[in-house]
Amino acid sequence: MTVREIRLFGDPVLKTVSEPIKTFDQKTQALIEDLLDTTKLPGRAGVAAPQIGVNLRAFSFNVDGQLGYIINPVLVEVSGDKVLLDEGCLSVPELWHKTPRYEHAKAKGVDLDGEPIELHGSGLMAQMLQHECDHLDGLVYLDRLEGEERKIAMKNLRATDWFMK
Repeated sequence: MTVREIRLFGDPVLKTVSEPIKTFDQKTQALIEDLLDTTKLPGRAGVAAPQIGVNLRAFSFNVDGQLGYIINPVLVEVSGDKVLLDEGCLSVPELWHKTPRYEHAKAKGVDLDGEPIELHGSGLMAQMLQHECDHLDGLVYLDRLEGEERKIAMKNLRATDWFMK
């Protein structure tokens, strides 16, 4: 299929809560293929549908050599301590900030056949699950930053060449 262009912070689709996928047809299949193709590029742990301009609840991931996707995911569990992790986002290029994330996460959803899927893990997998589910809820990682880190991030954002001024 196609590697799709990533929407950048400031695009309204990134701040919109995504709609559940109700119909599992060729359009849904094409969306998942595009998400997978877009995620396969080096340095990409995950891509959510809103990041390619589609307001639907799906994302693909590429973590520790495991490429996959999930439709209509729900983050059903986070556990462990909240730790500050270096985090960036394809929709917020050039910026990396210490973001509070739980050590472990679990999401449930379905595949293209409507069969249940459960994704869980710690480390990068937990971070990716939280990050991508946030995208589907209209959040970017900048929304999770706290205190001085948030102030620094907003200043850095305004200094980028790409941010809508």
